[in-house]
Amino acid sequence: MKPIRSNRRALALAALAAVGALTMTACNDDASSSDTATTPPAAPSAPAASSASASATGAPSPSGGAITPAAPTSAPAGGAASGSAAAPAPAGSTPAPGTTVKIGDAVTIPFSSGSTKGTIALAVTSIEKGDPADLTSLNLGDKAKGLVPYYIHYKVTNAGSTDLSFTSVNHMKGLLADGTEAQELMIIGAFPKCKSDSLPKGFTNGQSATSCAVAMSPEASKVAGAEYWGDPYTLGKGVNWK
Repeated sequence: MKPIRSNRRALALAALAAVGALTMTACNDDASSSDTATTPPAAPSAPAASSASASATGAPSPSGGAITPAAPTSAPAGGAASGSAAAPAPAGSTPAPGTTVKIGDAVTIPFSSGSTKGTIALAVTSIEKGDPADLTSLNLGDKAKGLVPYYIHYKVTNAGSTDLSFTSVNHMKGLLADGTEAQELMIIGAFPKCKSDSLPKGFTNGQSATSCAVAMSPEASKVAGAEYWGDPYTLGKGVNWK
């Protein structure tokens, strides 16, 4: 991604959207203060798609932040009530919504990005606990108070015949220890602790790449799993790793 300004100004857009979630925007600027202005909450939108379009236009976001509580849900992510048995991944077929596999295991699923359609093998390889100090450069201030970042590392392999160059595999969310969704931190700009790049040029059959998603957990809990909810799945009814 090209830098927006040559003075190393990086825009970071943070969206925390989950049970009791927050929506935050922040500006990382070496030449400005870390103060943020409160703005009225915006109308809810689809979590990853809006951020991706903002990144593609290159238009700078306002230097401000908004905190918007989300409506609570009655059941944990994964499409099953807490304590119920998780559906195993069927062999040789697209995993059903709510399927749960072990961290490190790959699932083969359909993938689409705009008009590009293909097949990928996707695996969450690890979930790493970060430090709240990692977020200092994002200038989130009190909006991230009491929250701990976790880094969801995952591997993408092209398992089909379509060239997936420059597409992005996102729609990865964290799951807390009780099965509910973790709050999500979406960043536009460089964040070395958890790099999330588009798939490289020449990403044809058999090629692999790694990516990362940031999930936020209250200090009293932890991110214990992850959910991929991109097409053909939906939020709360995706493929889970635990």
